[in-house]
Amino acid sequence: MSQSDLPYWQRKTLAEMSSPEWEALCDGCGQCCRYKLEDADTGGVYPTRVACQLLDTHSCRCTDYTNRHMTVPDCIELTVEKVAQYQWLPDTCAYRRLARGEGLAWWHPLVSGDPETVHTAGISVQGQLTSEQDLLPGYELEDFMEESGWT
Repeated sequence: MSQSDLPYWQRKTLAEMSSPEWEALCDGCGQCCRYKLEDADTGGVYPTRVACQLLDTHSCRCTDYTNRHMTVPDCIELTVEKVAQYQWLPDTCAYRRLARGEGLAWWHPLVSGDPETVHTAGISVQGQLTSEQDLLPGYELEDFMEESGWT
């Protein structure tokens, strides 16, 4: 198999990818849209059971990705530089995996050909989170922390 026959994620670095190629790397797990709390003293990151108001908690996709910064100004934007900085990204994240020189997992839609495999493999947050828009005013994220945190 020649180099040109390989899928783009096996022959290009993250920095060499086009915008559509970069966007296609997203596996649709929804982890980026889960609110997390960071301990200022230890730097530990703790996931909550709360999702951004724009996350469709069933499909695990943003309901207004193109315009998300108008509704959620502090919505993160993954870039090549930031992938290495965001230690809270799960080890399963395609961007992290490729940045570390690993390949895409079998359940990744680009490998499996099926966007549902990320859910059937248990990688996504499907059915695990409550949208922030469904919470009562004045809620505290601390009340929705997962029992085990990430570090």
